[in-house]
Amino acid sequence: MVKNKGKSKMPSASFTSTRSYLRRSRRKVANRIPLLSRSSSEEPCELICQVFNQSMPGAGSTSSGSTATGASSSSTSSTATAAATTAAVAGSTNTPDVNGGGSGGSSSNSSNGSSSSHHSPYDLRRKSPPHHYAAASTSGTPLSSVSASTNYSASMLPARKRPRRTCSVTNETCSAISAAHYLQYELPAEVLLVIFGYLLEQDLCRVSQVCKRFQAIANDTKLWKNLYQSVYEYDLPLFNPAPCRFEFMSRDVPGHLNPWKESFHQLYRGVHVRPGYQDLTFQGRNISYFNTVQGALDYVDERGTVGSGSSDGSSGHSSLVFLHAGTYRGEFLVIDSDVALIGAAPGNVAESVVLERESESTVMFVEGAKQAYAGHLTLKFSPDVTSTVPHHKHYCLEVGEHCSPTIDHCIIRSTSVVGAAVCVSGVAANPVVRHCDISDCENVGLYVTDYAQGTYEDNEISRNALAGIWVKNFANPIMRRNHIHHGRDVGIFTFDNGMGYFEANDIHDNRIAGFEVKAGANPTVVHCEIHHGQTGGIYVHENGLGQFIDNKIHSNNFAGVWITSNSNPTIRRNEIYNGHQGGVYIFGEGRGLIEHNNIYGNALAGIQIRTNSDPIVRHNKIHHGQHGGIYVHEKGQGLIEENEVYANTLAGVWITTGSTPVLRRNRIHSGKQVGVYFYDNGHGRLEDNDIFNHLYSGVQIRTGSNPVIRGNKIWGGQNGGVLVYNGGLGVLEQNEIFDNAMAGVWIKTDSNPTLKRNKIFDGRDGGICIFNGGKGVLEENDIFRNAQAGVLISTQSHPILRRNRIFDGLAAGVEITNNATATLEENQIFNNRFGGLCLASGVRPIDTDNKIFSNQDAVEKAVANGQCLYKISSYTSFPMHDFYRCQTCNTTDRNAICVNCIKTCHAGHEVDFIRHDRFFCDCGAGTLTNQCQLQGEPTQDTDTLYDSAAPMESHTLMVN
Repeated sequence: MVKNKGKSKMPSASFTSTRSYLRRSRRKVANRIPLLSRSSSEEPCELICQVFNQSMPGAGSTSSGSTATGASSSSTSSTATAAATTAAVAGSTNTPDVNGGGSGGSSSNSSNGSSSSHHSPYDLRRKSPPHHYAAASTSGTPLSSVSASTNYSASMLPARKRPRRTCSVTNETCSAISAAHYLQYELPAEVLLVIFGYLLEQDLCRVSQVCKRFQAIANDTKLWKNLYQSVYEYDLPLFNPAPCRFEFMSRDVPGHLNPWKESFHQLYRGVHVRPGYQDLTFQGRNISYFNTVQGALDYVDERGTVGSGSSDGSSGHSSLVFLHAGTYRGEFLVIDSDVALIGAAPGNVAESVVLERESESTVMFVEGAKQAYAGHLTLKFSPDVTSTVPHHKHYCLEVGEHCSPTIDHCIIRSTSVVGAAVCVSGVAANPVVRHCDISDCENVGLYVTDYAQGTYEDNEISRNALAGIWVKNFANPIMRRNHIHHGRDVGIFTFDNGMGYFEANDIHDNRIAGFEVKAGANPTVVHCEIHHGQTGGIYVHENGLGQFIDNKIHSNNFAGVWITSNSNPTIRRNEIYNGHQGGVYIFGEGRGLIEHNNIYGNALAGIQIRTNSDPIVRHNKIHHGQHGGIYVHEKGQGLIEENEVYANTLAGVWITTGSTPVLRRNRIHSGKQVGVYFYDNGHGRLEDNDIFNHLYSGVQIRTGSNPVIRGNKIWGGQNGGVLVYNGGLGVLEQNEIFDNAMAGVWIKTDSNPTLKRNKIFDGRDGGICIFNGGKGVLEENDIFRNAQAGVLISTQSHPILRRNRIFDGLAAGVEITNNATATLEENQIFNNRFGGLCLASGVRPIDTDNKIFSNQDAVEKAVANGQCLYKISSYTSFPMHDFYRCQTCNTTDRNAICVNCIKTCHAGHEVDFIRHDRFFCDCGAGTLTNQCQLQGEPTQDTDTLYDSAAPMESHTLMVN
């Protein structure tokens, strides 16, 4: 490109505006001067001259010519300005040219034939008298001959105190001075404002250089607004503070008292595409007009640029092309230079300026467009549906390699059913796309591929037939604050090693996932809101990667996050909530790092792991789910550590169907059912967890499940600590099981766990309760301070107790009843209140090397002292002793009476000995007809219970 030595610009005149002159000069002007309408053929300066009824000397010329591209430009003569008028009166004309330099003009001699020296328009402000007066005094000529009514002293007075001058038309010098004085000081400001309204921008800048009064009036905001809107048509001033940056400003711009004038100054270097204006000329204006966009671009290329900015010091583009309202069809625009294309229209600018094509790409930026700009335009690609020309490589907007244009406030539409509306491809393709509307396209909205980059901010991308955004093949864009919604496919799709940084985007109501990652893609997604997807929120599959950090993922119809088929993303510090199904769903050998997330309020499990998936789940909060917290099934795996799982409707953690996760150092609490639930061959390891305050048991194991439960604290369960039933297995080692409302450990219905080195204490019921055919091996456990028996064995159960210590119980140490038996080896049973080993009638355990000592034997002592056993048991304990029924008192099969009440309260009655077993005395409890004579007032009653209350079992709810 060839650079010209200079370029047209608006004369620079930066002055401080003041309205004081206007306020001082407001007078009635209706009778001063007849105002001319804009249809007058006279020039504005001729209007000024009409005030004085005299001919003002001056010279002028008007020239117009065509550029190589047919552009029409005009330059204004000096006769069109008041500055030229006053200079001519001073004796010489030398007006500044359009570019601010000087240009020669015709000279005018005084009446005596002498040539006057050059004087600037600013000479009119001098305080000393002109040399005409000095010459007259020196030659002895009376001052009255120069002016009949003007003298030097009067000229020194302020304007409002000077006498009105009456000039003699016979004295040329006096007339000129008087006219200049009246023009500057006496002509009302309102008249000058009307006159200046006829001037165009260059003349207005020149006339502002005459004097301070002219400067103030010529800087009037409304004057420049009208002038500005006649050229640019904008409703607000448009500023160009930096390359590739155009901003509409409010009328109050810091640092600029007249923003319309400042905007005019910044944009004046531009050319205009305005059909019908190309052949027009305007005096006082140097603007080039064109009928076509291509004509303007050719002109700009020929003219070239001067440096990286304009020569007047502004920091914006040196090549500006303004496209005025209209639809420009069929122009194939290839931009390879740093030109700025800007829509110019009132109202919504972009909607009024349309570029449209039916074949090829509408606008292409190629190598060389480093700082090109397109803004406030509508770009359309509308191929003929009957055409056989393939359009899969044609786009509405195309950005190629090695260029970095800025696309700003554009509306982009494409009806092509293939390709994309916007395509950015190639090495070093690095555009800035911001505030654009890419919507209602019949294909992909934005496609970034083949190592391209770019920054995409604050765009509206919606209702597209395919994905809102595609990122592919090592492309690595930055996308911030975009609104991507209501797409008929996925919101954002990264695949085939696509990357990208996605921040603070709002992605919602897309038909498929809000964000999809596939085939080695590795995006970074932070601070986005992904919600109300018609399927899921985030879908990572087929070896997908990605980092999803600090996002809000909620209210999606399926899972908030799906991870499958060997994908391994990082899901960190997100809020995943209110999903219509689960929170995070990992299946089909999926992996992933799921950490520091807040997962709550989902309809299904907060995290679901299945089908050989093996994620790392740590430091999450999983709570208030309408289902369970974590659900591991169908051979699911995973390392689940240091999470807080609480207040879920079903189990905190479910492990089933061959799954083998590792749960370590989690806090699992306050659930409405079970804490950790192993069933249907669920396995895995439960280590160093804190499991507490569940409505059911802390841990349940059933139906072939065989976990390792080691080093946990299991407490506060309303239905016991650990429940093993229906063929459950498991190894429980070194756990602390305490403060549970029912038994610390329940073993029932053919279950056979192993309990080693556990501490089971402070239970509000028994320590370990084994019944209904339960088995198990209990070795080296410490069982102490429980409210009921340390170990209760009942109903055909047969466990092995080996080397346990059972002590400080509030009832018996070991009780065996209801046809159960046991193998007792090397146990120590001591300091229990009711006794050490209590055997019901017919029980014959295998007793080997047990040490039973220092028990309190409170039952035997109470019987020996003639007390009712209810006195020591109340209705909360079940001491083991002989019990009877009274036929005379019609007691039922559920009633039991202790031996001392039979002797005292039922003496002489017909009684039956039932057996030696666990019971509390109904006579002492006051539930029989006769009041107990050994006990005080009767208490509330329950029938005698021979065993502790049965635990509640969880009912499996299968989830697919």
